[in-house]
Amino acid sequence: MPGIDERLDFHPLNIAVLTISDTRTPETDTSGGLLAERLTAAGHRLAGRALVPDEVEAIRAQVQAWVDDPAVDVVLTTGGTGFSPRDVTPEAVRPLFRREMDGFPVVFHQVSLGTVGLSTLQSRAFAGQAGDSFVFCLPGSTGACRDAWDLVLGQELDSRYRPCSLAGQLPRLREVCA
Repeated sequence: MPGIDERLDFHPLNIAVLTISDTRTPETDTSGGLLAERLTAAGHRLAGRALVPDEVEAIRAQVQAWVDDPAVDVVLTTGGTGFSPRDVTPEAVRPLFRREMDGFPVVFHQVSLGTVGLSTLQSRAFAGQAGDSFVFCLPGSTGACRDAWDLVLGQELDSRYRPCSLAGQLPRLREVCA
């Protein structure tokens, strides 16, 4: 059965959180706050947190800076994945990928279907690998970020998850999490 194998050692990841919004401030950023809270509660380290406007260059520059930082294993973005004219996260981030994670949107939409119904169709959530980092681009709603962490990422980023975890794909953990 898939799940967390408590007999294995937990290896914390260094995870950065980027909120993409024209309207939120650090004080009103509930989605980024939820992700930061969830990842630290799980035992991971918050490697950075930022807020940028819905602008391709600002989004791309911040994600690229974290991808270029060997101390960052994973980047989580929240916002800009819908269909409003200012939602440009996919257009900003996808060019950075060397590989896209085709299964992530499928699984995300499956879990979202159970919480928001067919409204999940309005999300362009996606993920991939840029350099050696994994990047997950989530919708801007707090509920969507909760679904993504609680029902997908919390387990997949836990090095003890079996049959395998993304942690084992990070160069610094390949030998210990394989």
